[in-house]
Amino acid sequence: MKTMKKDLQSVVKELKSLTKKTERLAKKLDKLATAPKKAKAKPGVKAKKAKKKVVKRKAVVRKAKKRAPASDTVMKIIQRSKKGVRTATLQTKTGFKEKKIRDIIYRLKAQGKIKSAKTGLYVKI
Repeated sequence: MKTMKKDLQSVVKELKSLTKKTERLAKKLDKLATAPKKAKAKPGVKAKKAKKKVVKRKAVVRKAKKRAPASDTVMKIIQRSKKGVRTATLQTKTGFKEKKIRDIIYRLKAQGKIKSAKTGLYVKI
C-alpha cells in the first residue's frame, strides 16, 4: 500500500510539471499569434526599394608614430646597464611578453651584440 501511495505521488508531481510546461508553450503561442505581421505586397505590384544615403567623409591624414624595432629597445636597455639585465627586468621595462624577450635575446646573441654573463643575465659585448 505504501509503495502504491509513493507511486501515485510521483505521478502527481510529473503531471504538475507537464501542466506548467504546457502553460508556458501556450503563452509563447499567444505571443506569436498577436505579433504584428508584415504587410504582403499585392501580386503584380512591385515594391519600391529604399535609396541609401551616401555620406561623404573627409580623408583624415594621420601621422604614424615611428616605433623602434623591439630588438633595438631591448638592446638600448642592455647597453644602459653596467652589470647586465635580467629577463624579468626587460619584461617590466618594455612590456613585452616572455616569449618575445627570449626570441629577441636569441637574435641579439646570434648577431654577436650581447652575451650571457650568467643564466638569465645579459651584457653587451
